[in-house]
Amino acid sequence: MPQSVLNEGGWRGLTGSSRQRPLLWLILLGLVLGFAFQGTRGLWSPDEGRYVGAALQMLDSGNYLAPAYSPSELNFSKPPLTYWVIAASLQVFGRNTWAARAPYAVSFVLTMWVLYAMGKRLVPGKPWLPGLIYGCTLFPFFTANIISTDVFLTLFEGLAVLGFIRSIVFDNERDRRQGVTVMWLGFGLAFLTKGPPGLLPLLAILIYAASRDGWRGMGRLFTLAGIAAFLLVGFTWYLLAAWRYPWLLHYFLHQEVYGRIFTAVHRRHPGIFGWAVVYLPVLILGSLPWWPALTRAVRSGISQTQWSDWYREHAIEPFLLLWFLVPFAVFCLSQSRLPLYVLPLFLPLALLAALQLRDSLDLQVPRQRVVLCLWVIALVAAKGVAAYSMHPAEDNRQAAREIAAMAPLQDVAAVIVIVNTDAMYAIEEQTPWGLRLYLNKPVYGVAWRAPEGAASLCSAIRDQRHALVIVDHTIDASTVQPALASCQVQAMDPLGTWRGNPLLRVQG
Repeated sequence: MPQSVLNEGGWRGLTGSSRQRPLLWLILLGLVLGFAFQGTRGLWSPDEGRYVGAALQMLDSGNYLAPAYSPSELNFSKPPLTYWVIAASLQVFGRNTWAARAPYAVSFVLTMWVLYAMGKRLVPGKPWLPGLIYGCTLFPFFTANIISTDVFLTLFEGLAVLGFIRSIVFDNERDRRQGVTVMWLGFGLAFLTKGPPGLLPLLAILIYAASRDGWRGMGRLFTLAGIAAFLLVGFTWYLLAAWRYPWLLHYFLHQEVYGRIFTAVHRRHPGIFGWAVVYLPVLILGSLPWWPALTRAVRSGISQTQWSDWYREHAIEPFLLLWFLVPFAVFCLSQSRLPLYVLPLFLPLALLAALQLRDSLDLQVPRQRVVLCLWVIALVAAKGVAAYSMHPAEDNRQAAREIAAMAPLQDVAAVIVIVNTDAMYAIEEQTPWGLRLYLNKPVYGVAWRAPEGAASLCSAIRDQRHALVIVDHTIDASTVQPALASCQVQAMDPLGTWRGNPLLRVQG
């Protein structure tokens, strides 16, 4: 990639203090956007409670190798990095909602910094612009308040691409190799966060490198230090976990790879048009307020009459389009689809928008500065309104308050939720795992219609002795009492119903 193309804009002419001031303002903006009302909203089911519950299980058990729902239920649906980060924050800042969400605000700010570092190479006259665009875009802003794997994944994929960009803009062999090592380190962290989906930008990188420099260009990306960093960071946990649990390799390949990509087993908007239902609203509404710039960027890439000439003459736009289009195509083909999956795609979109706006967006113009301030105020206000006014049934903190008001919990050691299902997927989705944070008690999910349902119930009662049992209201009560009797419980006290579901206090 021509160095002159990436350095246009006068970046080298700025003084040291002038270079740092935009970054400081960008970080300050990220802190305001990321941390505002971050601990106000309770954990929502299913994902937020499940991730925090698994982190608490790690803290309570001391087992950081195997993620788990509860003391007796392992959960290898995701690699452990997300749980580790949440657990560390809970350990440092206390067991509260703010501590659970704080790493996401930090990750949001770091992602803006990564885009700033890319901007130094791609938009050198205004390196702060890509980070500003990303931070003020609707979807990335609101997702910084959602506990998931995807916010961390976005940061690590961005770090990987930053390393790739550094590897192609430096002529010095040492600097190029350092960039490649950073790229593989980022992909190692992404793989430890979400497995194979974390490597999707690598496909775009390999296609771009091959189209520019052939097989030689691809080969330069595979350095010994880079591959070693990727294997050490990305695969060490997988090897240790597979050694400890020999069945794990089959589970990963069959359930988490084949099942998610080729089947509808996870019931996440499968079908021919499921991708349009999920992803198009997110990309269209979530990219506010940068529609005009993104429209121009996409149009300039797909409407070229001599596309091959445009591809050769433009240093970075073709790669950014590949970075967006290749993962998006995979997401559309996969039969497991959720809105957060496309969050990493807002990185190339922010860079494309920055390239379009670098000449027209000028914060020295009072009108533009006022509009930006009003938009930031609107974002923070919307986040505050949602935090204080939205209390859906999925709000685990509200659920914990209701349950605590109905049932004396001082002598209860655990909460057992019996769900009328035979599928583990339904257990993941319907068990209010976040109760563990607010009630400070382990939460068990029991699939009632599974062959091992009754045995799982008895096992949980034996382990905890005193438990609060929440019975799915669709289950015939006459079948539950004999099952509890078979568990040899010493006492069983009905406590009424919670949201239509019978509550029982049992003593094993």
